[in-house]
Amino acid sequence: MMRYNAASGCVLALALCLATVSGQSPAGGGTLLRLKQDETTGAIHVYREGRNEPILTQNAPPDNRAYLHPIVAPDGKGVLTEYRPSHHLHQTGIFWGLKLVNGRDFFMKWQGDYYRRVSASIVQPTGRQVKWQTVYDMLGEDGKTLMTETQNWSMAETGGRYVLDLEWKGEAKADVTLGQYYVGGLFVRMPWKPGSRAEIVNEAGQRNLAAEQQRAKWIDLADQVDGRDDMAHIAVLDHPGNYGFPVPWRVDSQMGFGPNRNAASRQIEKGKTEIIRHRLIAYTGDLDAAAMTRAWKEFVKEK
Repeated sequence: MMRYNAASGCVLALALCLATVSGQSPAGGGTLLRLKQDETTGAIHVYREGRNEPILTQNAPPDNRAYLHPIVAPDGKGVLTEYRPSHHLHQTGIFWGLKLVNGRDFFMKWQGDYYRRVSASIVQPTGRQVKWQTVYDMLGEDGKTLMTETQNWSMAETGGRYVLDLEWKGEAKADVTLGQYYVGGLFVRMPWKPGSRAEIVNEAGQRNLAAEQQRAKWIDLADQVDGRDDMAHIAVLDHPGNYGFPVPWRVDSQMGFGPNRNAASRQIEKGKTEIIRHRLIAYTGDLDAAAMTRAWKEFVKEK
């Protein structure tokens, strides 16, 4: 196992389970993938075996929040993520950021006085499923750690789709209060500009801003990114093991979206760990809502 450490005593990487949209085990089919880590930056790149261009990059800077960008469409036509658009400079591709952690804003803020990398490591470097992990300390105003967040990721590609699983673990290093807000947690920023063709649909069929703060098991964004004639999609699935399931979703007017883990105020006692699981599916073409619901049921069966 390859590991990039910023401090000694890194946490043990945890394996994740992953299945394809159809429910087929990645071990039974799919594209062979490999991971490679940049020893200077800590970034982890996902490649198709035998190819030299990455299809996904996990950025893991030492003094900035971790994020996924760029993610290349499965057919190679266009990039599915956007980094710091002018309308939301804090949005960096796909990232995790909580609001109001003991009053601190880890969603709008991503810099080194808020985040400090502990480690970024490759867990499973090759195969039809690859796995990696990032660990960051979330810092209080005094520089002490409020929480340590671990993101365990896995990825497979099959049937022209990427399937990414995220297990997020937040370990409270002090008594933590998470304040109520309209956004917080996992967030997805696909490319958008005024006049872009794009549509968000949730499990209940609510569309665009009608889906704002509505509870749903899954939500899907279709976006006509540069280089495409049809639509590219990223869908995010919630899990019944997560608190507050089904979660209300943040949908902003520029088509950014994510499950709102700050929808209700709550406390995490020092020494306790909260675990949240999501599945992300990236694909191109048209949304089949019934198939997405079947994909959600497959996700639920595995955990």
